Amino acid sequence: MALTHRDIGGIITATVTPFTADGQLDAAELRSHVEFLIKRGTSGLAPLGGTGEYPALSFREREQVVGLTVEAASGRVPVIAGVLATGYEDALQSGLAAKSAGASALMVVTPYYTLAEDAGIRRYFDRYRRAVDLPIVLYEIPRRTNMELQAETIANMVTDGSVIGMKYSGYDFNKFTRIVQRAGDAMAVLSGEEPLFPAQVALGAKGGVLAISNIDPAPWQRILSLVQAGQMREALGIHAQFGPLIDAVYSEMNPVGLKAALQLRGTGNGSVRLPLEEAKHVTHSRLAQALALLEAQ
Repeated sequence: MALTHRDIGGIITATVTPFTADGQLDAAELRSHVEFLIKRGTSGLAPLGGTGEYPALSFREREQVVGLTVEAASGRVPVIAGVLATGYEDALQSGLAAKSAGASALMVVTPYYTLAEDAGIRRYFDRYRRAVDLPIVLYEIPRRTNMELQAETIANMVTDGSVIGMKYSGYDFNKFTRIVQRAGDAMAVLSGEEPLFPAQVALGAKGGVLAISNIDPAPWQRILSLVQAGQMREALGIHAQFGPLIDAVYSEMNPVGLKAALQLRGTGNGSVRLPLEEAKHVTHSRLAQALALLEAQ
């Protein structure tokens, strides 16, 4: 059975792609990390987003990452593979490869570099959904793509049957509210911003696709549950404890800080691919302090 918007929610981890010391894909570490995330309560896995270094991987490596993630998840949670291609043909080939590797759905970024109007983006996703024949989660991240759709366009894409959900990585609360009001009953609106997560859940997000949940999804699931239960004060109290860690993780381009934090926790070696470089010493220090503070609370 294909995923529907009702099947998507909770804390979906935007997973890192681990590398060996010589820069190759680390299959054993990836399997181990997936097992950890599932045991800690993640609701889904989203490999190959920006956190997964999609642009730095070869076509074959992307297919391997999805296949390994699907194998390790073993049907316990959905695998929503990222597609960060600039144009339709590349996006289609990546999507079909992810489908072949067993992905449950695709998380597709709005095409970038060629800056289109909303009508063209709407047609793009309609054609893409029909061609790839998998459920699609729209991934909107305007600060990376220079493309921001109108709330009405997104609602129309839901009506078209092009998308069943969206990850919104943006700070426009007015737009976010309009999306939930117009389409929140027919699509899974997901937060992509850790600093805004409780507020966006309070406004109607069904959960989040959160990179920081690589460290541990459990506290983020707790925050989500508290907000949904109307216990906002307690949720904000837990969320506030993560402020220093969020700041440290994103003090360098994602996933540099995140991989360094995982390394400090005994997961991976912190390696990223060029043009990114491993975290600076000051970032390691900030991360160590933030993690120690969390453990002490």
